[in-house]
Amino acid sequence: MKKKFNTTGTCYAHLHYLMDNSAKLAQVLQLIEEGSYFTINRPRQYGKTTMLFHITDKLKQNSDYVPILLSFEDIDEHWSATDADLPGCL
Repeated sequence: MKKKFNTTGTCYAHLHYLMDNSAKLAQVLQLIEEGSYFTINRPRQYGKTTMLFHITDKLKQNSDYVPILLSFEDIDEHWSATDADLPGCL
């Protein structure tokens, strides 16, 4: 299959063109081993989702970790509403 540019979601090396991020991945994994905090913040199309996928993939290979993926993208006002704020509730 011919590779293509992916502009949405995770990139996979066998399907998409992507940069070699192995050095950054090694740095992040070292921070995790040290118990350090880190952030991944870049503009659109810089590989944040792909980096998180690779981190999770590597951690799954180590029985010391149980990676949990969370996304807050779809949270809206209903998540923070109290029972009294919801229709049909007293």
